[in-house]
This record gives sequence, C-alpha cells and structure tokens, in this order.
Amino acid sequence: MQQKYFNYSRISFLTPSGSYGGSIAKSLSVLLSLSFFLILGACGGISPKASPIPAAAGKEFKVDPPKKVQEFASPEKVKAMTPMESYQYRLGPGDLVTIQVWRRPELSQENVVVSPDGFIAVPRIGSLNVMNLTPDQVQALITAKLELLYIKPEVTVRIHEFHNNKAFVLGRVSKPGVINFPGKGSLLEALALAGGLPTQSNDTFLTKCAIIRGNDTVLWIDLQDLLKNGNMALNASIRNNDVIYIPEADDELVYVMGEVVTPGAFQLKNGMHVLKAVMLAGGMSKQANPEKVFIIRQQNLKGNVIQVDLKNLLEHGDFSQSFALQPNDIVFISPSGMARFNYTLEKLLPTLSVLNLATTDAETFGVMQELRKRLWGQSGFVNSSSSTTTTPAK
Repeated sequence: MQQKYFNYSRISFLTPSGSYGGSIAKSLSVLLSLSFFLILGACGGISPKASPIPAAAGKEFKVDPPKKVQEFASPEKVKAMTPMESYQYRLGPGDLVTIQVWRRPELSQENVVVSPDGFIAVPRIGSLNVMNLTPDQVQALITAKLELLYIKPEVTVRIHEFHNNKAFVLGRVSKPGVINFPGKGSLLEALALAGGLPTQSNDTFLTKCAIIRGNDTVLWIDLQDLLKNGNMALNASIRNNDVIYIPEADDELVYVMGEVVTPGAFQLKNGMHVLKAVMLAGGMSKQANPEKVFIIRQQNLKGNVIQVDLKNLLEHGDFSQSFALQPNDIVFISPSGMARFNYTLEKLLPTLSVLNLATTDAETFGVMQELRKRLWGQSGFVNSSSSTTTTPAK
C-alpha cells in the first residue's frame, strides 16, 4: 500500500484517504478544538453550592470556636510570681509535730498530728489552730498560753514529717499524683519527684506545661526553652497546692494539604515553621507551585490566610516569611497551572501521565499516536528526523 505524507510545520500526519485535500483543515480543526476544550477543562471545575435547606431540630451544624492558644510566660513574669520574702514552712493537715516543754514532761508530746481542719491538742491548753502558721509562730502561741499557768515556760516546736508542702502533677509524667517537697519547691524538682518525663521516640510532649495557682492564675512554661536551652529563669517556684499539668502530645497538630507527597496531620513541635511542616509531609510534589503556599489560621469564625513564597525563600535565602506555626494551622500548597492542565488531559487521554508541550516529546509519550488512533483510526508515529509518519506494515 502506497503511503502519502503531509509535512506541516515539520510534523507529518498520515491521512486516512491518502489524499492531501481536506486533511490540513481537518487536522487543524481537530487540534484547535482539542486545545479549546483542554483550556476550558483546565480553568473549570466543580463548584458545589450549599442548598438553603433548614436543618432538623437538634441536628443543626455548629461551628466550635478555635482553641485559645496559650502564650508562654516570660522570665520577668515568672519572677513576678515568685515570692520575694525568705521561705518559711507553714503547717497544714497531716504534719507531725513534736512539742517539748523544758522540765515539764507532762506537757511534752511527740508526733502530734495536725488535723484536716488545722488543729492540734496541747495538754492544759486544749485545741489550737495552727493552720498556715510557721513553727516559730506555733511556738510563740503555745508559750503565751502556758505563761498564764507557769513561770517562764521554755517551749520548743519541731516538725517530724512535712505534708503541707505539696503539689499535684498531672498529665505526661511517669508517676502522676501528689508530691511532697522536702524544701522549697521548684518546677524541675516537681517533675523529678513525679518520675520525670516518659521516654518516647520523639519530644513533642515536651512543648509546654501549665502551673495552675489558686482560682485565677495559670502560668504556661516553655519546657523546650527550660530543658533544652537551660533557661533556668523559667524554673518557677512551686507553692503549696499548685497544680502542674503537662498536656498530651496529640493535643497540638498542624495540617498539610495540597501538592505534597504525603499530606496529613502532623504533631506540632516547638519552633516548627512552614518549611519544616512541608518537609515532614514529604516535600512538594512536581506539580506544586512554590510561590503560592498558604497558611490558614482560624481566629474566630473568620480565619486569616497568609501567602508564603517558598521559592523566594529557597532561591534567595529570604526567611522573612518563615512563619512559626500554631496549633491547628493549615498549610496548603497550591498546584501549578500545568498541573491543572495535565489533570484535564489525563481525563481525556487516560494513557497520558505527564504532558510536555514539545511535539517530539508528545510523540514519545504517545499523545499524537493516541489522537491519530481515536480521530482517524490509525496507528504509527512521527519520525522527527525525517518529519514523516510511518505505519507499521500489516
């Protein structure tokens, strides 16, 4: 069978009739039509619109407000919450007290337990309220009572067991519960008495801890800065009945979406920036647009969107947009325009995986062969060296 070729713009097409007439117009018309639909497909997409259907009673959608992001206390704030006066222990429930009166064995006692309401029983005096009193104050109180009965009594008060110098350690520690300080308590001492922090494969749980004091004071401590950087100014003093809480690691996540290798939710580590989050997701895919990376942060019902140019960061070392992430931030990597174009072409030609606009590469990946097969029922390829189209012999 004699083959006829038509060479147009250095590309040869084999026409089904073997004639030149009408093949140019038909080929150009098909290619232009295909290009038009590809452009429309690349620019278009499904855009669902919500229907104004009232929700059933009790089943309406509700939007939870974002969690409040705690701010770490500065060393100045930690210092302001530390009492300036010298430390003095004060008695409380459970303490064991020894009272000695010189040359008065009938008045002396050992291991007197302070009751839950803060009272002790003293011979010849009765019950005394010693709640939150120092040993010196208790000694002066007993002496004043006995002076009404004895001449210059000499009283000594000693504490055998301390049970009113405690804190409650909760959360991610080896032994959560109540701890008692042998002396002036500190945050590091409290963590050590609670068994220390559990050993894990990562250190995400070391992000922070809270010191809850009274009914209206919460102090958030940056554990990374305290433990890894050795900033001892954050080693806050612990008072009696303070609550120390270390939250779970899963409480803080960031979400990486879009054109990355492995999108998903990742645990937020201290000092995590947008570039680190992208790398934890496997890095950007080949279809990503590094100039359009967005950080979505929810404030109330209306969030903020910040655009980051990672291309400028990587090419010029401009870290001015290397923003630190906060819990529940969303990092979205936009696709490039070619990625959307390739996606539309893949839907039209399922055998195509990557598009290169060069004609020779189109032949290599099978684009032109696929077009000739579907439009004209022919097979073959363009020989770029000779600018001719050949058909395998039947």
